[in-house]
Amino acid sequence: MRAKEFVFERINKPSKRQHYASVGLHTFTDTNYDRGYDLNRVMMAVASTDGKTRPKLDGESWAAKQNTAHPYTEVEQNMLKIAFDVAEIPYTDINRGDLKSQELPNTNKTSPIKPFKGYKK
Repeated sequence: MRAKEFVFERINKPSKRQHYASVGLHTFTDTNYDRGYDLNRVMMAVASTDGKTRPKLDGESWAAKQNTAHPYTEVEQNMLKIAFDVAEIPYTDINRGDLKSQELPNTNKTSPIKPFKGYKK
């Protein structure tokens, strides 16, 4: 296999060979924020529809146009704060320093499965 068969960055359209071998091919542009995020949102919408119904999906999440960092320990929290300061990147601590991971109060209170009533004879 020659490199030109799989490296085609400068070509702005598929070759004839690639065109014949492909079934359905779409390109779409991002919103100039994050290509990966836009791709994720489109694929979430694809997974939520059967091709006939329009899924209920917000255009973006609460973190849409922002990166997120998730420290698990106080040391990681401090490392991030120093890194943000050094890189001169503004940040917001959404949890206000709280690093405790907790379950919701109603977790494990009732079973989603009906209790066993015994065998019938």
